[in-house]
Amino acid sequence: MKKIYLSAAAVLACTLMSAQTPFWQATSYKGAFPITDNTPATDWTSGWANFDPENAVYPATTSTLTGDVTSSQTLTGVVFLDGFVHVKNNATLTINPGTIIRGKNDPVTPGVLVITRGAKIMAQGTASQPIIFTSNETVASGRGPGDWGGLVLCGNGIINTGGISQNPNVSKIEGFVTNSPDRYYGGTNNADNSGVLSYVRIEFAGVALDPLVQNSEINGLTLGGVGSGTKMDHIQVSFSGDDSFEWYGGAVDSKYLIAYRGTDDDFDCDFGFQGRVQFGLGVKDPNISDVAISNGESNGFEVDNNGTAPYLVLPLTKPVFSNMTMVGAKRDGTGVIPGGDKHEAAMHLRRNTGIRILNSLFLGFEKGWRLQQAVTKDNFDAPATADSVGVVSRCHITPDIALTYVIDGTTIPISWYHNYSTTNSNDTVTTVAQIDFVNGFPTSLATTPDFRLKATSIAAVSAGAAFTHPVFGGTFVGVKNVTNFSDKIVSVYPNPASDVATLVIDAVNASVLNVNIYDISGKLVSSPVVDQNLVNGENTFTINTSNLNNGVYFVTLNTVNGKETVKLVVAK
Repeated sequence: MKKIYLSAAAVLACTLMSAQTPFWQATSYKGAFPITDNTPATDWTSGWANFDPENAVYPATTSTLTGDVTSSQTLTGVVFLDGFVHVKNNATLTINPGTIIRGKNDPVTPGVLVITRGAKIMAQGTASQPIIFTSNETVASGRGPGDWGGLVLCGNGIINTGGISQNPNVSKIEGFVTNSPDRYYGGTNNADNSGVLSYVRIEFAGVALDPLVQNSEINGLTLGGVGSGTKMDHIQVSFSGDDSFEWYGGAVDSKYLIAYRGTDDDFDCDFGFQGRVQFGLGVKDPNISDVAISNGESNGFEVDNNGTAPYLVLPLTKPVFSNMTMVGAKRDGTGVIPGGDKHEAAMHLRRNTGIRILNSLFLGFEKGWRLQQAVTKDNFDAPATADSVGVVSRCHITPDIALTYVIDGTTIPISWYHNYSTTNSNDTVTTVAQIDFVNGFPTSLATTPDFRLKATSIAAVSAGAAFTHPVFGGTFVGVKNVTNFSDKIVSVYPNPASDVATLVIDAVNASVLNVNIYDISGKLVSSPVVDQNLVNGENTFTINTSNLNNGVYFVTLNTVNGKETVKLVVAK
């Protein structure tokens, strides 16, 4: 059923948003690359990407960037990034094409560049002169994941976690051991502009600031509350010590992303991220995976809504990814993974995410699709036009992935996966050989691969992509924030409540209503409305809260038209 989560200050709209700026490029092929014509023009990695950064020889640094950047500044040449650098006070850091920034390798004060809320980075490289963030180590001394910190963008976009404050939610970037407002992200503006990242490489970042503490790693590229006003395209993150890309809320759009031989997840989404990504490549290294102390897993996608059960907070994590080519550590299925590795699933989707992944290729992973929790499955059972719908559609999960679907208990049985894949045209039969890359699996991982398709590929043309799903034509929304109670469509008041609360529903269609109340752990504590008629127009119901303890509850409305949840606070 359709599921939309509403806070006490939100209402149901169920209308189509106005047309957005065109983003999607319709293709006839699945995956990130088209059929080749043997020219660089059909390979969007050509000229700027580097698949052997371990052996790249970079010039010595000629200048140093250190401390706080409090006024606009331009970088050029070869720059040493010395310690924690924060661009703040609404300053703009411009980085000229061809600039190389070499991060300090230090376990206590590694090179880290943080673009704070309100500030901007203008890093517009070119295919012939990419901007490179890399390790300050030399080829001779050796480079590796986590040599330096990474690039962090903090925006004013909407997030669903309030570790620092609420209304609006503001949190601290994961990874930093100490607290500082310069690492805060989140706000009210999903159209926020943090600048430009275009034709940029980020290599050997992702340091653990406290190796003994879980989740103390900075990602290669961390995007906290970054808004859609930010431009992101042609970005390669290589040998990250944590996730290659991680989005925490916000709504930034991106194209042409490469996650190459990273330690943890290739693409990680959390805390209400609602952006769009088209054309992405993920490549795993069999000898590089997450460390045991973190209890982590190295996945292609790892996507959560929020880490606190029952995971019902808004806005829902529901990005759209299309045309992804995701290559696991087994590569074409013949690769050998050493014992004790942490390589896991192509897609680990959990905690009430409504992510949409379409027209994509998954091969070489230990496991295929892992969906967790009934609340997440509910999104994938929703109709295509529902606001909360999760989608995996028109994807290939190749049979070299022996465990195509991961079963956790009995909540999501194998039969559900099979039925879902049939309905949504997911292919688990086509082999890697039938996908037929030009040269996807060179003998050495350091050799430039070519994941363009041959003309004989089953992933092209006849069995290719489709862009008819509603998620490509704008976003169907079910939530619109209001500031005046008279604008209500669904509301509960007073909130907080003491002994009695009133539920008001302005229904579009007549139906039968059932209302259940759950506590914060997801336990059913009351069913105040059972099989009551819901008429077209305004409906009012009384909820007895006198027998409920103080705390947060979720009031769930069920009709044939959908499922909505309103947060209710009881305070006596």
